[in-house]
Amino acid sequence: MALSAKIVDATNPDLLDINFGCPVKKVVCKGAGAAVLKDIDLMVRLTKACIRSTTLPVTVKTRLGWDNNTKNIEEVAERLQDIGVKALSIHGRTRMQLYKGDADWTLIGKIKNNPRIHIPIFGNGDIDSPEKAVEYRNRYGVDGIMIGRAAIGYPWIFREIKHYMATGEMLPPPTIAERLDACRKHLRASVSWKGEKLGILEMRRHYASYLKGLSHVKEFRTKLVSTDSLAQIEDIFCEIDQHYSAELQPV
Repeated sequence: MALSAKIVDATNPDLLDINFGCPVKKVVCKGAGAAVLKDIDLMVRLTKACIRSTTLPVTVKTRLGWDNNTKNIEEVAERLQDIGVKALSIHGRTRMQLYKGDADWTLIGKIKNNPRIHIPIFGNGDIDSPEKAVEYRNRYGVDGIMIGRAAIGYPWIFREIKHYMATGEMLPPPTIAERLDACRKHLRASVSWKGEKLGILEMRRHYASYLKGLSHVKEFRTKLVSTDSLAQIEDIFCEIDQHYSAELQPV
């Protein structure tokens, strides 16, 4: 962890965030991610090693605890603050819950209102609309909100929330052109990073999110997940654009 912090420090980002919240089996089986919640002393030692190895502000994201019998986030928050963590993001579920059930924000609010806590506290879990973002911020008094799954395939949620917080009004949904432009950028980045074969394969899970809500979109989605050709996918994007642009034309 200390060596990793030094490597990150050399790239000069704004901060270094440690994820002690990942619940995925292949991660926790190695004792990483949310598994560290089972050993708070270890969490403190790992975090302290990072803080000592970087000039960057160090923040942490974690969960309420390992399971319902070990919701130790209050101890975690105080001890991490005491060693110099600059902010804490809390997902309102235990590791054993994974992403099931509703996120419990009551403990997040309790930590934010703890007179011993002075670092920023960010809440995470189930925020999927501007209205909910405002409601939870006001109800629990958090300094900010972290959004994960709701942004996958729908990056416009951030501008929608910002606009709603500033004006109380909802923005219209993204246009077909915006959806396709984001989809193209995502696909090209995926191919650039993973190579054409794997990049196209891994992109398939995202088409449904980018195209969600469009009428009769199943035919196009089926085409997108059935081809391994980057050129053919670009052609399908053009088909989608032409189809829905024609639908929007006045009669």
